[in-house]
Amino acid sequence: MKKAIKISALVILFIGLTAMSVHRFYVGIYQVDFMPQKKRLEITTRIFMDDLNDALANAYKKQTNVGDSKETPEDVALMKKYLSDKFKIYLNGQYKNFNYHSHEQENNVVICYLTIKDVAKISRIEIENSILTEIHEEQQNIIQFNNNGKKQNLLLSSSTTKGMLK
Repeated sequence: MKKAIKISALVILFIGLTAMSVHRFYVGIYQVDFMPQKKRLEITTRIFMDDLNDALANAYKKQTNVGDSKETPEDVALMKKYLSDKFKIYLNGQYKNFNYHSHEQENNVVICYLTIKDVAKISRIEIENSILTEIHEEQQNIIQFNNNGKKQNLLLSSSTTKGMLK
């Protein structure tokens, strides 16, 4: 119960802070929905734009402009690579690649849309998320998982980058 309240408070804070141009709160939100009728997982990420560009510059030694009017196809390619290196999903014990579909910018947040196809059933899901943890020790990544109406949350950080939901 305390964990759910803490995560809810973090989500509310995240939404409130996304309207600001500068932030001092390091959190990413990842919504993972199992869609049994479509046999897929739909994943929506919300990551602060400035932090994401800092992480890409740190990882690939190149200044990027993801979410900005100066964004290039190379910037998007680096973002996709970064996401696939730092965000991993294991369904029922097996690693699954995700498909990147698109992204958009809302205020100072980059929202990415991902899917994993051919998912018939989920008995357990393990998520590894180290996005931004290499540039902000206080980074927290909140995973909200909806499995056919059953909702669960997972809080990951630089000290705990992996967690399991059933």
